[in-house]
Amino acid sequence: MAMATVKGCELPDELLYDVENMLWYRPLANGAYLVGGTMVAVGMAGSIAAATPKRAGRHVTAGQACAVIESGKLVSAAKVAFAGEILASNEDLMENPRWLEEDMYGKGWFVQLLPDDPAAARAALLTAAEAVPGFLDLMAREKFDGCGQR
Repeated sequence: MAMATVKGCELPDELLYDVENMLWYRPLANGAYLVGGTMVAVGMAGSIAAATPKRAGRHVTAGQACAVIESGKLVSAAKVAFAGEILASNEDLMENPRWLEEDMYGKGWFVQLLPDDPAAARAALLTAAEAVPGFLDLMAREKFDGCGQR
């Protein structure tokens, strides 16, 4: 699996990214995206205590939360980059919040989101290579030294 790396935080190349909200998006064959938190987000949050994805059947607008994450440091809303309908919710994540730390790009997804406007959704996201400068800026602003620095 090819990937970009930002200060030790991995960004798999097959995913798309929303830097400001620190989320990844995996395009699916049905036109929807699996959405989850990046290694940068998980690294900044610290130890994950709870994760609550929104339920399937809900509609969210850009900037609305698709999940709420609680860690020792903060309670954070995972805000989506575009409007759409939640087709599936990773309810198993509520029982296994550690998946966010152990397998954030696999079992640790939040929701499957079908965009209202596929072209606008894709335009809101960056490739791993395009996302690197933004993640570097974000990490500098947040004074986060990188992954594996705990």
